[in-house]
Amino acid sequence: MTRLAITVNGRAIDPIEVRDDLSMNDFLREYLGMTGTKFGCGAAQCLSCTIIVDNPDGTSETSPTCIVPAANFNGKAIRTVEGHARNGQLTALQKAFIDHFAFQCGYCTAGFLNEAQVFLERLAKKPVARTELEKTIEDALDGHICRCTGYIKYHEAVRDVILADPQRYLA
Repeated sequence: MTRLAITVNGRAIDPIEVRDDLSMNDFLREYLGMTGTKFGCGAAQCLSCTIIVDNPDGTSETSPTCIVPAANFNGKAIRTVEGHARNGQLTALQKAFIDHFAFQCGYCTAGFLNEAQVFLERLAKKPVARTELEKTIEDALDGHICRCTGYIKYHEAVRDVILADPQRYLA
């Protein structure tokens, strides 16, 4: 058993005792009632279960949750799909996903949204040339599986967010 202390979407969760083998996906769903993070393949191959881990140095990265024990996140700050909107207002990225109907069935959307958010945060710190944009988006979202084959719509949505604020994202 592990006493898990974690911050989820900016909210500190009181330490709670969890089984060492409890996946982070199950912790989010069963202990916190957060069902936005999906269980897809169970082998960290589809990445529907991706969440954002905020590092102390100000960087962020994504992590699958289906095969990673919740105990591995002890003391960390994470963001889930439920943490994107603020005060009921969708982010530009969420709006772009809707505008492009990128979500289709919606099962993989949380993973794509979290990956794209980390990508945008990284681009804001280190912009890319416009000529490299398509390849950079493709590389950033690579590995996420959409069974509805909505990849193009996800890519278009991310591209639109970047092109709407070129000063921030493009060199």
